[in-house]
Amino acid sequence: MPNVDPAADPAQNPALDPRTLTPAQWRAILTATEYAILRESATERAGTGRYLDDPGPGAFHCAGCGNRLYGAGHKFHSGCGWPSFFQEVEPGALEVHRDVTFGMVRTEMRCARCGGHLGHIFDDAPQTPTGKRHCVNGYAVVHVPAGEAVGDVFARHRRAG
Repeated sequence: MPNVDPAADPAQNPALDPRTLTPAQWRAILTATEYAILRESATERAGTGRYLDDPGPGAFHCAGCGNRLYGAGHKFHSGCGWPSFFQEVEPGALEVHRDVTFGMVRTEMRCARCGGHLGHIFDDAPQTPTGKRHCVNGYAVVHVPAGEAVGDVFARHRRAG
């Protein structure tokens, strides 16, 4: 993937409204896998995504727009095959919707800033403070290590493609 112009990347330009981007603009910013998950509501196969293991202190941001979604302290190992969190970093970071696809009733979560699909929320984690499991597609988020600037991490992430 070529370098992304920081001015055209909502993760590097907080003033840019990501909800105004066209599919072509998103495709220029995201990898094919990130695009499929965030913009088309695809799901990575269990056990194949990023961040199944703990990457260390920091926060998890939307891979599309850079919105801070989860603190590293909210992550836990659920054994489901996707990164799991018990709560978002703050109220309003996520939008939730009823999802009735595939003959199931689930709670879908999307990034509140760009509307990108992140995964689903389940009430099956009694070992957590909330009892909830936010089952997140690993390719829908980027870990920003503690002490690093979000823009710098996303610039490296976009270059690595």
